[in-house]
Amino acid sequence: MTDETPLSALRSQAEVQQALRWAVDHALQVHARKLFWVDPDFAAWPLDEPALLQSLTAWLKLPQRRLVLLAQRYDELVRSSPRFVAWRRPWAHAVDAWQPAADAEPLNLPTLCLDDGRLCLQVFDKLHWRGRLQLDERQNRQWRDEIDALLQRCEASFPAHQLGL
Repeated sequence: MTDETPLSALRSQAEVQQALRWAVDHALQVHARKLFWVDPDFAAWPLDEPALLQSLTAWLKLPQRRLVLLAQRYDELVRSSPRFVAWRRPWAHAVDAWQPAADAEPLNLPTLCLDDGRLCLQVFDKLHWRGRLQLDERQNRQWRDEIDALLQRCEASFPAHQLGL
């Protein structure tokens, strides 16, 4: 996978993680306004890597940027990515986290990273880490429509600041 040829089949966890890094850099480069990240728990995402957090920070510093997270649960993310959890606090105004509503049926969430344009990173098989990274506006639109439908059955979750006494 190179900057000139981002379209590729992904065949390992390392390739998927590299594709995610590329996707964030791509969002910064093309000035994407939104990133959509979907995964059952984000446990295997490289969200604790300083370089990824630095790229996300640079992207979020652009005006009117939004990162939308959708997961079945966030407890594994909190345990596996303390840097991301801490990083998120000052960016709470630009990072939305959603999960299925308490009274909703469990959702079968895909593993995706999309922007609001053409970027589509999809993992088909998390056991063997098979996926695809492509720039396909039609595929991206289909997934964004599906995510929109899923979000209508979700509620805000994973608060940036824990309230308590």
